[in-house]
Amino acid sequence: MGGRGVAEVKETCSLPMLSVDMENKKNGSVGVKNSLENGRPPDPADWAVMDVVNYFRTAGFEEQANAFQEQEIDGKSLLLMTRNDVLTGLQLKLGPALKIYEYHVKPLQSKHLKNNSS
Repeated sequence: MGGRGVAEVKETCSLPMLSVDMENKKNGSVGVKNSLENGRPPDPADWAVMDVVNYFRTAGFEEQANAFQEQEIDGKSLLLMTRNDVLTGLQLKLGPALKIYEYHVKPLQSKHLKNNSS
């Protein structure tokens, strides 16, 4: 470009870009729908260990979330967990372990299976 224009920038940015969808709400306002849910990828299979930990912290299992970090449970591992893994492998108290499995691990597994079946 010549003259008094804006300088052309040829640097490339190595930061990942988030895809953002705009959706019109009924009241006329525009909401932003992010491809990340609470900072986590939407598919649990793509979660890192800290995504799993933060998921359970957000769900109200602050103390128990640390067990997932100690055992290095990422999203793929979480989706492979059995009831026995949660109840005994994480060394959690029985009450919270049952809730974690029934209300979180099983539904995440079902949702993942449903979304990835042909």
